[in-house]
Amino acid sequence: MTISYQKDRQYYKFCAYGFFKNLRFFEPFLVLFLLSKGLSFLQIGTLYAIREITINIFEIPTGVLADSLGRRRSMMSAFFFYIVSFVVFYFSSSYWMFVFAMLFYAYGDAFRTGTHKAMIFEYLKINGWQDQKVHYYGHTRSWSQKGSAVSAVLAAAIVFISSDYRYVFLFSLIPYLIDLWLLSTYPKVLDGQRVGFNKGKISESFRSTIRDFISSFKNAGMLRVVMSQAVYSGYYKAVKDYLQPVVKTFALSLPFFMYLETGQRSALMIGLIYSIIYFSTSYTARNSGRYASRFKNLSQPMNITMIAGLLVGAISGLLFYQSFYLAAIVFYAVIFLIENLRKPIGISLVADRLEKDVLATALSAESQAETLVAAMIAPLLGFAADKWGVGAALMMVSLLLIVLMPLYRAGKPMTKNTLHS
Repeated sequence: MTISYQKDRQYYKFCAYGFFKNLRFFEPFLVLFLLSKGLSFLQIGTLYAIREITINIFEIPTGVLADSLGRRRSMMSAFFFYIVSFVVFYFSSSYWMFVFAMLFYAYGDAFRTGTHKAMIFEYLKINGWQDQKVHYYGHTRSWSQKGSAVSAVLAAAIVFISSDYRYVFLFSLIPYLIDLWLLSTYPKVLDGQRVGFNKGKISESFRSTIRDFISSFKNAGMLRVVMSQAVYSGYYKAVKDYLQPVVKTFALSLPFFMYLETGQRSALMIGLIYSIIYFSTSYTARNSGRYASRFKNLSQPMNITMIAGLLVGAISGLLFYQSFYLAAIVFYAVIFLIENLRKPIGISLVADRLEKDVLATALSAESQAETLVAAMIAPLLGFAADKWGVGAALMMVSLLLIVLMPLYRAGKPMTKNTLHS
Protein backbone atom coordinates (compact mmCIF):
# COMPACT_ATOMS: atom_id res chain seq x y z
CA MET A 1 0.00 0.00 0.00
CA THR A 2 1.18 3.54 -0.78
CA ILE A 3 2.20 5.50 2.32
CA SER A 4 0.28 8.79 2.33
CA TYR A 5 1.15 10.45 5.65
CA GLN A 6 3.60 13.35 5.87
CA LYS A 7 6.85 13.27 7.81
CA ASP A 8 6.21 16.64 9.42
CA ARG A 9 7.71 18.19 12.57
CA GLN A 10 5.43 16.20 14.89
CA TYR A 11 6.38 12.95 13.16
CA TYR A 12 10.00 13.64 14.00
CA LYS A 13 9.05 14.57 17.57
CA PHE A 14 7.30 11.22 17.93
CA CYS A 15 10.40 9.46 16.57
CA ALA A 16 12.77 11.47 18.79
CA TYR A 17 10.64 10.69 21.84
CA GLY A 18 10.92 6.96 21.15
CA PHE A 19 14.65 7.21 20.50
CA PHE A 20 15.45 9.01 23.77
CA LYS A 21 12.91 6.97 25.75
CA ASN A 22 14.79 3.81 24.83
CA LEU A 23 18.18 5.16 25.87
CA ARG A 24 17.76 3.10 29.02
CA PHE A 25 21.41 2.33 29.58
CA PHE A 26 20.58 0.05 32.49
CA GLU A 27 18.39 -2.31 30.45
CA PRO A 28 21.08 -4.61 28.96
CA PHE A 29 22.63 -5.00 32.42
CA LEU A 30 19.69 -4.96 34.84
CA VAL A 31 19.68 -8.69 35.66
CA LEU A 32 23.48 -8.76 35.90
CA PHE A 33 23.39 -5.68 38.15
CA LEU A 34 20.88 -7.32 40.49
CA LEU A 35 22.82 -10.59 40.51
CA SER A 36 25.97 -8.64 41.40
CA LYS A 37 24.11 -7.27 44.44
CA GLY A 38 23.57 -10.82 45.71
CA LEU A 39 19.96 -11.34 44.57
CA SER A 40 18.76 -14.75 43.38
CA PHE A 41 16.83 -15.30 40.16
CA LEU A 42 13.70 -15.84 42.22
CA GLN A 43 14.20 -12.49 43.98
CA ILE A 44 14.75 -10.85 40.61
CA GLY A 45 11.59 -12.53 39.35
CA THR A 46 9.64 -11.17 42.32
CA LEU A 47 10.98 -7.67 41.63
CA TYR A 48 9.73 -7.95 38.06
CA ALA A 49 6.40 -9.25 39.32
CA ILE A 50 6.11 -6.35 41.79
CA ARG A 51 6.78 -3.94 38.95
CA GLU A 52 4.21 -5.55 36.68
CA ILE A 53 1.52 -5.91 39.36
CA THR A 54 1.97 -2.26 40.37
CA ILE A 55 1.59 -1.26 36.74
CA ASN A 56 -1.46 -3.49 36.53
CA ILE A 57 -3.09 -1.78 39.51
CA PHE A 58 -2.39 1.79 38.41
CA GLU A 59 -2.63 1.52 34.62
CA ILE A 60 -6.38 1.97 34.19
CA PRO A 61 -6.61 4.89 36.67
CA THR A 62 -3.66 6.64 35.03
CA GLY A 63 -5.15 6.02 31.59
CA VAL A 64 -8.35 7.64 32.76
CA LEU A 65 -6.32 10.54 34.17
CA ALA A 66 -4.59 10.95 30.82
CA ASP A 67 -7.90 11.09 28.96
CA SER A 68 -9.54 13.29 31.58
CA LEU A 69 -6.80 15.73 32.60
CA GLY A 70 -4.48 15.76 29.59
CA ARG A 71 -2.12 13.27 28.03
CA ARG A 72 0.93 15.54 28.05
CA ARG A 73 0.72 16.06 31.82
CA SER A 74 0.36 12.33 32.29
CA MET A 75 3.44 11.65 30.17
CA MET A 76 5.50 14.29 31.96
CA SER A 77 4.50 12.77 35.31
CA ALA A 78 5.73 9.41 34.03
CA PHE A 79 9.19 10.74 33.32
CA PHE A 80 9.39 12.37 36.75
CA PHE A 81 8.78 8.95 38.35
CA TYR A 82 11.36 7.31 36.07
CA ILE A 83 13.99 9.85 37.10
CA VAL A 84 13.31 9.21 40.80
CA SER A 85 13.58 5.46 40.14
CA PHE A 86 17.00 5.80 38.49
CA VAL A 87 18.32 7.78 41.44
CA VAL A 88 17.07 5.15 43.92
CA PHE A 89 18.58 2.31 41.86
CA TYR A 90 21.94 4.10 41.83
CA PHE A 91 22.07 4.32 45.63
CA SER A 92 20.44 0.94 46.44
CA SER A 93 22.18 -2.18 47.66
CA SER A 94 19.41 -4.23 49.32
CA TYR A 95 16.37 -6.12 48.06
CA TRP A 96 13.88 -3.81 49.76
CA MET A 97 15.50 -0.69 48.34
CA PHE A 98 15.22 -2.28 44.92
CA VAL A 99 11.53 -2.87 45.63
CA PHE A 100 11.22 0.86 46.29
CA ALA A 101 13.03 1.67 43.02
CA MET A 102 10.82 -0.76 41.09
CA LEU A 103 7.69 0.86 42.49
CA PHE A 104 8.70 4.28 41.18
CA TYR A 105 9.59 2.73 37.82
CA ALA A 106 6.19 1.05 37.74
CA TYR A 107 4.43 4.34 38.46
CA GLY A 108 6.25 5.81 35.46
CA ASP A 109 5.22 2.92 33.23
CA ALA A 110 1.63 3.16 34.44
CA PHE A 111 1.40 6.83 33.45
CA ARG A 112 3.18 6.27 30.12
CA THR A 113 1.83 3.03 28.63
CA GLY A 114 -1.00 3.54 26.20
CA THR A 115 -0.89 7.31 26.54
CA HIS A 116 1.75 8.07 23.92
CA LYS A 117 0.19 5.62 21.49
CA ALA A 118 -3.11 7.41 22.01
CA MET A 119 -1.42 10.71 21.15
CA ILE A 120 -0.04 9.23 17.95
CA PHE A 121 -3.41 7.83 16.89
CA GLU A 122 -5.11 11.10 17.83
CA TYR A 123 -2.68 12.90 15.52
CA LEU A 124 -3.46 10.47 12.71
CA LYS A 125 -7.20 11.09 13.14
CA ILE A 126 -6.74 14.86 13.14
CA ASN A 127 -4.87 14.66 9.84
CA GLY A 128 -7.10 12.02 8.23
CA TRP A 129 -4.37 9.37 8.21
CA GLN A 130 -6.26 6.71 10.20
CA ASP A 131 -5.58 4.12 7.50
CA GLN A 132 -1.85 4.46 8.13
CA LYS A 133 -1.82 3.13 11.70
CA VAL A 134 0.42 0.09 11.16
CA HIS A 135 2.90 1.93 8.93
CA TYR A 136 3.07 5.12 11.02
CA TYR A 137 3.31 3.39 14.41
CA GLY A 138 5.77 0.90 12.95
CA HIS A 139 8.03 3.73 11.76
CA THR A 140 7.97 5.55 15.09
CA ARG A 141 8.57 2.27 16.93
CA SER A 142 11.56 1.61 14.67
CA TRP A 143 13.19 4.73 16.10
CA SER A 144 12.60 3.35 19.59
CA GLN A 145 14.51 0.24 18.58
CA LYS A 146 17.32 2.36 17.12
CA GLY A 147 17.49 4.05 20.50
CA SER A 148 17.84 0.65 22.15
CA ALA A 149 20.64 -0.27 19.73
CA VAL A 150 22.56 2.93 20.45
CA SER A 151 21.81 2.49 24.16
CA ALA A 152 23.40 -0.96 24.19
CA VAL A 153 26.66 0.38 22.74
CA LEU A 154 26.82 3.37 25.08
CA ALA A 155 25.85 1.24 28.09
CA ALA A 156 28.62 -1.22 27.27
CA ALA A 157 31.08 1.68 27.11
CA ILE A 158 29.87 3.01 30.49
CA VAL A 159 30.28 -0.39 32.16
CA PHE A 160 33.61 -1.08 30.43
CA ILE A 161 35.13 2.24 31.53
CA SER A 162 33.65 2.39 35.02
CA SER A 163 33.59 -1.35 35.84
CA ASP A 164 30.46 -0.50 37.85
CA TYR A 165 26.91 -1.29 36.74
CA ARG A 166 25.49 1.54 38.91
CA TYR A 167 26.56 4.27 36.51
CA VAL A 168 24.15 3.12 33.81
CA PHE A 169 21.32 4.47 35.98
CA LEU A 170 23.05 7.81 36.47
CA PHE A 171 23.62 8.31 32.74
CA SER A 172 20.02 7.30 31.98
CA LEU A 173 18.90 10.57 33.59
CA ILE A 174 20.18 12.60 30.62
CA PRO A 175 17.92 11.25 27.81
CA TYR A 176 14.93 11.17 30.15
CA LEU A 177 15.36 14.85 30.99
CA ILE A 178 15.51 15.52 27.24
CA ASP A 179 12.26 13.60 26.70
CA LEU A 180 10.65 15.49 29.57
CA TRP A 181 11.42 18.74 27.74
CA LEU A 182 10.36 17.29 24.36
CA LEU A 183 6.93 16.28 25.68
CA SER A 184 6.35 19.84 26.88
CA THR A 185 6.60 20.99 23.23
CA TYR A 186 3.83 18.67 21.96
CA PRO A 187 0.74 20.55 20.66
CA LYS A 188 -2.09 20.89 23.18
CA VAL A 189 -4.56 19.37 20.72
CA LEU A 190 -3.02 15.96 21.46
CA ASP A 191 -4.32 16.15 25.02
CA GLY A 192 -7.70 14.99 23.69
CA GLN A 193 -10.89 16.06 25.41
CA ARG A 194 -10.08 17.02 28.98
CA VAL A 195 -11.61 18.97 31.81
CA GLY A 196 -10.10 21.45 34.27
CA PHE A 197 -9.49 20.89 37.95
CA ASN A 198 -13.15 20.95 38.87
CA LYS A 199 -13.99 18.01 41.12
CA GLY A 200 -17.50 17.49 39.72
CA LYS A 201 -16.38 17.67 36.10
CA ILE A 202 -13.42 15.40 36.70
CA SER A 203 -15.66 12.82 38.44
CA GLU A 204 -18.14 12.87 35.54
CA SER A 205 -15.30 12.57 33.04
CA PHE A 206 -14.01 9.50 34.90
CA ARG A 207 -17.44 7.86 34.86
CA SER A 208 -18.02 8.67 31.20
CA THR A 209 -14.60 7.39 30.15
CA ILE A 210 -15.02 4.16 32.11
CA ARG A 211 -18.48 3.59 30.55
CA ASP A 212 -17.06 4.06 27.05
CA PHE A 213 -14.13 1.82 27.92
CA ILE A 214 -16.38 -1.02 29.12
CA SER A 215 -18.55 -0.65 26.04
CA SER A 216 -15.52 -0.92 23.76
CA PHE A 217 -14.46 -4.22 25.34
CA LYS A 218 -17.84 -5.96 25.25
CA ASN A 219 -16.98 -7.21 21.77
CA ALA A 220 -15.68 -10.79 21.88
CA GLY A 221 -13.45 -10.22 18.86
CA MET A 222 -11.78 -7.33 20.67
CA LEU A 223 -11.05 -9.51 23.69
CA ARG A 224 -9.42 -12.15 21.48
CA VAL A 225 -7.23 -9.50 19.85
CA VAL A 226 -6.21 -8.14 23.25
CA MET A 227 -5.35 -11.60 24.61
CA SER A 228 -3.35 -12.57 21.54
CA GLN A 229 -1.42 -9.32 21.74
CA ALA A 230 -0.98 -9.42 25.50
CA VAL A 231 0.26 -12.98 25.98
CA TYR A 232 3.24 -12.74 23.66
CA SER A 233 4.18 -9.22 24.77
CA GLY A 234 3.90 -10.33 28.41
CA TYR A 235 6.10 -13.33 27.64
CA TYR A 236 8.59 -11.03 25.94
CA LYS A 237 8.65 -8.66 28.94
CA ALA A 238 9.29 -11.53 31.34
CA VAL A 239 12.04 -13.33 29.41
CA LYS A 240 13.92 -10.65 27.46
CA ASP A 241 16.36 -9.65 30.23
CA TYR A 242 17.41 -13.26 30.80
CA LEU A 243 19.40 -12.92 27.61
CA GLN A 244 22.00 -11.11 29.74
CA PRO A 245 23.30 -14.14 31.67
CA VAL A 246 23.21 -16.13 28.42
CA VAL A 247 25.44 -13.57 26.69
CA LYS A 248 27.71 -13.30 29.75
CA THR A 249 28.21 -17.07 29.79
CA PHE A 250 29.00 -17.00 26.06
CA ALA A 251 31.46 -14.10 26.50
CA LEU A 252 33.33 -15.88 29.28
CA SER A 253 33.53 -19.08 27.21
CA LEU A 254 35.47 -17.33 24.43
CA PRO A 255 39.30 -17.44 24.44
CA PHE A 256 39.50 -13.70 23.72
CA PHE A 257 40.36 -10.64 25.82
CA MET A 258 41.49 -12.84 28.68
CA TYR A 259 43.43 -9.90 30.14
CA LEU A 260 40.19 -7.98 30.77
CA GLU A 261 38.05 -8.23 33.88
CA THR A 262 34.96 -10.46 33.79
CA GLY A 263 32.60 -7.47 33.76
CA GLN A 264 34.49 -5.79 30.95
CA ARG A 265 34.48 -8.93 28.77
CA SER A 266 30.75 -9.43 29.23
CA ALA A 267 30.11 -5.69 28.65
CA LEU A 268 31.82 -5.81 25.26
CA MET A 269 29.80 -8.83 24.13
CA ILE A 270 26.50 -7.52 25.53
CA GLY A 271 27.00 -4.18 23.78
CA LEU A 272 27.76 -5.88 20.46
CA ILE A 273 24.92 -8.42 20.58
CA TYR A 274 22.25 -6.06 21.91
CA SER A 275 23.09 -3.39 19.33
CA ILE A 276 22.79 -5.95 16.52
CA ILE A 277 19.47 -7.20 17.92
CA TYR A 278 17.96 -3.73 18.29
CA PHE A 279 19.06 -2.50 14.88
CA SER A 280 17.39 -5.63 13.52
CA THR A 281 14.20 -5.02 15.51
CA SER A 282 14.15 -1.44 14.22
CA TYR A 283 14.03 -2.78 10.66
CA THR A 284 11.41 -5.35 11.64
CA ALA A 285 9.10 -2.78 13.26
CA ARG A 286 9.47 -0.46 10.28
CA ASN A 287 8.30 -3.21 7.93
CA SER A 288 5.52 -4.71 10.03
CA GLY A 289 2.87 -3.06 7.85
CA ARG A 290 4.38 -4.58 4.73
CA TYR A 291 4.41 -8.00 6.41
CA ALA A 292 0.77 -7.69 7.51
CA SER A 293 -0.34 -6.76 3.99
CA ARG A 294 0.65 -10.23 2.74
CA PHE A 295 -2.22 -11.90 4.60
CA LYS A 296 -5.92 -12.01 3.82
CA ASN A 297 -6.81 -11.34 7.45
CA LEU A 298 -4.76 -10.07 10.36
CA SER A 299 -5.54 -12.99 12.66
CA GLN A 300 -3.15 -15.06 10.53
CA PRO A 301 0.06 -13.09 11.19
CA MET A 302 -0.92 -12.71 14.86
CA ASN A 303 -1.20 -16.49 15.30
CA ILE A 304 1.81 -17.36 13.14
CA THR A 305 4.11 -14.99 14.99
CA MET A 306 2.79 -16.21 18.34
CA ILE A 307 3.63 -19.87 17.77
CA ALA A 308 6.92 -19.01 16.04
CA GLY A 309 8.08 -16.80 18.92
CA LEU A 310 7.27 -19.38 21.58
CA LEU A 311 8.93 -22.16 19.59
CA VAL A 312 12.19 -20.25 19.12
CA GLY A 313 12.12 -19.46 22.84
CA ALA A 314 11.89 -23.16 23.67
CA ILE A 315 14.66 -24.00 21.18
CA SER A 316 16.89 -21.25 22.58
CA GLY A 317 16.42 -22.59 26.09
CA LEU A 318 17.28 -26.11 24.97
CA LEU A 319 20.41 -24.92 23.14
CA PHE A 320 21.63 -22.94 26.16
CA TYR A 321 20.95 -25.92 28.42
CA GLN A 322 23.10 -28.03 26.07
CA SER A 323 25.87 -25.36 26.11
CA PHE A 324 25.41 -24.27 22.47
CA TYR A 325 25.67 -20.63 23.54
CA LEU A 326 25.96 -18.81 20.22
CA ALA A 327 23.07 -20.73 18.67
CA ALA A 328 21.01 -20.06 21.79
CA ILE A 329 21.65 -16.31 21.44
CA VAL A 330 20.62 -16.34 17.77
CA PHE A 331 17.29 -18.02 18.57
CA TYR A 332 16.81 -15.77 21.60
CA ALA A 333 17.19 -12.75 19.31
CA VAL A 334 14.24 -13.96 17.23
CA ILE A 335 11.98 -13.48 20.29
CA PHE A 336 12.85 -9.77 20.10
CA LEU A 337 12.31 -9.62 16.32
CA ILE A 338 8.88 -11.22 16.50
CA GLU A 339 7.72 -8.89 19.28
CA ASN A 340 8.50 -5.88 17.09
CA LEU A 341 6.96 -7.47 14.01
CA ARG A 342 3.62 -8.22 15.65
CA LYS A 343 3.34 -5.28 18.09
CA PRO A 344 2.30 -2.60 15.53
CA ILE A 345 -0.22 -5.02 14.03
CA GLY A 346 -1.81 -5.90 17.37
CA ILE A 347 -1.83 -2.33 18.73
CA SER A 348 -3.37 -1.00 15.51
CA LEU A 349 -6.06 -3.67 15.61
CA VAL A 350 -6.96 -2.68 19.15
CA ALA A 351 -6.90 1.06 18.42
CA ASP A 352 -9.02 0.73 15.30
CA ARG A 353 -11.91 -0.78 17.28
CA LEU A 354 -12.01 1.79 20.06
CA GLU A 355 -13.76 5.06 20.69
CA LYS A 356 -11.39 7.94 19.91
CA ASP A 357 -11.71 9.68 23.28
CA VAL A 358 -10.83 6.61 25.36
CA LEU A 359 -7.73 5.53 23.45
CA ALA A 360 -5.34 6.15 26.34
CA THR A 361 -7.60 4.22 28.73
CA ALA A 362 -8.22 1.29 26.41
CA LEU A 363 -4.64 1.02 25.20
CA SER A 364 -3.58 1.09 28.85
CA ALA A 365 -5.96 -1.84 29.38
CA GLU A 366 -4.25 -3.73 26.58
CA SER A 367 -0.89 -2.97 28.15
CA GLN A 368 -2.32 -3.96 31.53
CA ALA A 369 -3.10 -7.41 30.18
CA GLU A 370 0.56 -7.65 29.07
CA THR A 371 1.80 -6.75 32.54
CA LEU A 372 -0.50 -9.31 34.15
CA VAL A 373 0.95 -12.06 31.95
CA ALA A 374 4.50 -10.86 32.68
CA ALA A 375 3.76 -10.76 36.42
CA MET A 376 2.66 -14.40 36.34
CA ILE A 377 5.61 -15.58 34.24
CA ALA A 378 8.45 -13.68 35.99
CA PRO A 379 8.46 -15.49 39.38
CA LEU A 380 7.93 -18.86 37.71
CA LEU A 381 10.88 -18.17 35.40
CA GLY A 382 13.04 -17.03 38.32
CA PHE A 383 12.20 -20.07 40.44
CA ALA A 384 12.95 -22.45 37.56
CA ALA A 385 16.20 -20.61 36.74
CA ASP A 386 17.43 -21.00 40.34
CA LYS A 387 16.50 -24.68 40.41
CA TRP A 388 17.45 -25.91 36.92
CA GLY A 389 19.22 -23.03 35.16
CA VAL A 390 18.19 -20.26 32.75
CA GLY A 391 18.06 -22.53 29.69
CA ALA A 392 15.71 -25.07 31.27
CA ALA A 393 13.54 -22.28 32.70
CA LEU A 394 13.11 -20.60 29.30
CA MET A 395 12.32 -23.91 27.64
CA MET A 396 9.71 -24.85 30.26
CA VAL A 397 7.88 -21.50 30.19
CA SER A 398 7.83 -21.41 26.37
CA LEU A 399 6.45 -24.93 26.07
CA LEU A 400 3.80 -24.22 28.72
CA LEU A 401 2.52 -21.23 26.74
CA ILE A 402 2.46 -23.29 23.54
CA VAL A 403 0.28 -25.89 25.25
CA LEU A 404 -2.08 -23.14 26.48
CA MET A 405 -2.23 -21.34 23.11
CA PRO A 406 -5.80 -22.50 22.24
CA LEU A 407 -6.99 -20.28 25.10
CA TYR A 408 -5.67 -17.06 23.60
CA ARG A 409 -5.12 -17.47 19.88
CA ALA A 410 -6.74 -14.86 17.65
CA GLY A 411 -10.19 -16.11 16.66
CA LYS A 412 -12.44 -14.71 13.97
CA PRO A 413 -10.70 -13.30 10.89
CA MET A 414 -10.00 -9.57 11.04
CA THR A 415 -9.53 -8.20 7.57
CA LYS A 416 -6.49 -6.14 6.77
CA ASN A 417 -8.73 -3.83 4.78
CA THR A 418 -10.21 -2.66 8.05
CA LEU A 419 -6.86 -1.09 8.84
CA HIS A 420 -5.61 -0.63 5.29
CA SER A 421 -2.37 -2.10 6.45
